[in-house]
Amino acid sequence: MKRRTLAALAAFGAITLGILSPTAMAQAPAKTLRVVAHADLKILDPTFTTAYISRNFGYMVYDTLFSQDTTGKPQPQMVEKYTQSPDGKQWSFTLRPGLKFSDGSPVTSTDVIASMQRWTSRDSLGRAMAANGTEWKAVDARTFTLTLAQPFGMVLEALSKPSGYPAFILPEKLAKLPATAPMTEVLGSGPYVFKRDEWVPGNKAVFVRNTQYAPRTEAVNGLSGSKKSNFDRVEWLYLPDANSAVAALQRGEVDLIEQLPPDYIAPLRADSKIKVGSGGNYQAFLVLNQLHAPFDNIKARQAFQMAVNQERFVAAMGYPADMRMAYCHTYFICGSPNDTAAGSQGHAKPDLAKAKALLAESGYKGEKVVLLVPTDVTYLNALALMAAQTLRSIGVNVDMQSMDWASIGARRAKRDAPSAGGWNVYVTVAGEFDANSPITNAYLSPACGNSLPGWPCDKELDALRAAWLQASDASQRKPRLDAFQTRAFEAVPYINAGQYSAVYAARADLKGLDKLWGGMPLVWALDK
Repeated sequence: MKRRTLAALAAFGAITLGILSPTAMAQAPAKTLRVVAHADLKILDPTFTTAYISRNFGYMVYDTLFSQDTTGKPQPQMVEKYTQSPDGKQWSFTLRPGLKFSDGSPVTSTDVIASMQRWTSRDSLGRAMAANGTEWKAVDARTFTLTLAQPFGMVLEALSKPSGYPAFILPEKLAKLPATAPMTEVLGSGPYVFKRDEWVPGNKAVFVRNTQYAPRTEAVNGLSGSKKSNFDRVEWLYLPDANSAVAALQRGEVDLIEQLPPDYIAPLRADSKIKVGSGGNYQAFLVLNQLHAPFDNIKARQAFQMAVNQERFVAAMGYPADMRMAYCHTYFICGSPNDTAAGSQGHAKPDLAKAKALLAESGYKGEKVVLLVPTDVTYLNALALMAAQTLRSIGVNVDMQSMDWASIGARRAKRDAPSAGGWNVYVTVAGEFDANSPITNAYLSPACGNSLPGWPCDKELDALRAAWLQASDASQRKPRLDAFQTRAFEAVPYINAGQYSAVYAARADLKGLDKLWGGMPLVWALDK
């Protein structure tokens, strides 16, 4: 009995010491954040695709030289200090000390320069900067310079570009890989490390804290400031069935649904265990094929634009009144730094009589107009149905052709006539950072010959965009922006079908949700 008692006491002591020991504490379950992502992660290279899921992946594992705060102002991120010459042609940058990639190797000027060269070959704003003649040069391991043949007034805005192709810093060996194919290796200096061994495409992506990450000391402000995470582990779950995702959230199996389908907003608002909030502003696009009739004619495009009722379009998507705007007067997101009403006069309400007159002046004779209708994305399906109704209201003969979104992605690239397998109209949406300026907006940024499917081309817009880019400061930029938008309302490169807010849903015990900004995955701002 005595021997058994002593053995039991010894075992209890060992257990107690184990609980208190650093080794045992280190083996405690990791603090985990589980997020239902808006899409399946397929491409691991955020410099190859503009897909938002790949962009979000980039922010998890990489970092940028500068980042924008919630006012849109560029703030140093990986950069410790920088200088600019009075003529705007000479820039010098010094990296913060102690920056390392997740394998422990230091981040150097040569990594930055290779990354900048890759980025400027891909990004619209990067190409615009490169067109001014750019030379990057390493001074030492932490200091590098940028020399411009001509001054470019948006250097910091370019380096802090939040979306499209953000200027992520890669190791030189990755940055020098051909940009014609996506990178498959992942090595960054950002807040997390990608767990490739736990990646299950179509199901789950896992990230763990990057022990080599060197955070800034400033608090989180938009994409700027410290990205030191409160979570040891972050799991992205892909649950395309909304019922399953919502049920998992209500049971506490997941912490956050990144984009909540509109049908679930009202029920979850009534659930005291759930918080519902804005997940960033979006703009709905009606894209017109300008290679073929009838929308090769400017008056036909103006007719369609004159018939659009933005409030009806965004309401059809299912968003409640507080998550949508009755009318947004700008191509560049209402409430953004580039918000302007220039050229929008007369467009706040549809004018069907004027639209019909413009359509008649265009020479339209009742030809079929092929509208691509997505069947597997509910909010895009609603936009397409509203587009059909609007076109018919002014006398257009609409041929609705239904298919899944992937098929539309392939079909819209065809330049063939609509009667030969092409198309006339398709619908899409863009987040605020991909619509908020003449160079970041996907359908306003390309010059003639370089545009996306729809292929708008207006020489006057090209000249006005170039003038806006060359503005040396904000006082010059504003009137040039107004002139650009005024012409856009006349040329109609695409039609703004309205502005709305995406919606997230989170467990009520999740803290820091007020710091989420622009639909960006600021998981390092969260805690529970």
